[in-house]
Amino acid sequence: MLEFLWDETRAVTVRHVRVAFPQLAYTTLMTTLDRLFRKGLLLRRQRGRAFAYEPRCSRGELLGELVSGHVTDLLDTSGASTAILSTLVQAVGRADAALLDELDALVQAERRRLKLEDR
Repeated sequence: MLEFLWDETRAVTVRHVRVAFPQLAYTTLMTTLDRLFRKGLLLRRQRGRAFAYEPRCSRGELLGELVSGHVTDLLDTSGASTAILSTLVQAVGRADAALLDELDALVQAERRRLKLEDR
């Protein structure tokens, strides 16, 4: 459902979504959209007598939020931050050595941001 909504250029109603998912009942789609809204994944506004839904964030932003949450949880609970970070660096290096340069640039940018924040 989110993939469909990310491809749309505007907020859509259940009736519009139903065209893409004809095998699902209208009420099933309505419930699904409402649940995604209640979980904070969708924005909703009144359009006539219906609600129109659109994603709260892009696919990339959502992935970033999910990964950030998991990494934070790992760092908070494991007590082995160095092992987790070194595993991440090794995995990035195995996947694509050029990504290590990108990771380094991101680390430097975050350090600069934190220094500015401390002032």
